[in-house]
Amino acid sequence: MAHVHLVIGSMLGAAEYVAEHVCGLLEEAGHQATEHNPARLDEVLADPDGILLVVTSTHGAGDVPDNLQPFTEDLSLKKPDLAGRRYGVIALGDSSYDTFCGAGRTLDTLLSSCGASRIGERLEIDVTQHEIPEDAAEIWIRDWITLIA
Repeated sequence: MAHVHLVIGSMLGAAEYVAEHVCGLLEEAGHQATEHNPARLDEVLADPDGILLVVTSTHGAGDVPDNLQPFTEDLSLKKPDLAGRRYGVIALGDSSYDTFCGAGRTLDTLLSSCGASRIGERLEIDVTQHEIPEDAAEIWIRDWITLIA
């Protein structure tokens, strides 16, 4: 079974709730899951076989939440070789903004530019359409779990 490292970016708590729910579903499926909040790049990359799952909201003008900024900056500056690493992204946002899910898209681009391979499609949850974002994440994670096996 896989070890999934959940890299969490949250300002108001919605992404944290989604990450906690997803963590439980991963563990129910027999995987090991570790939440990183705040995430530290060196700590997350210390497990060479671990899969990264970014769960982040977006704030401001498409910005990464404060608690995820150091991780994002390290990833951008250090540009570690992530060839062979796999990852997924769950992004939360408000579609009434033109920067919808900007933080998730930023992390997706950064991980890919470092050579990591995304597993499946990025999930973008529009919080104006999903009163309980955990429900949208649950549908997605059940399919994603089959891809990491």
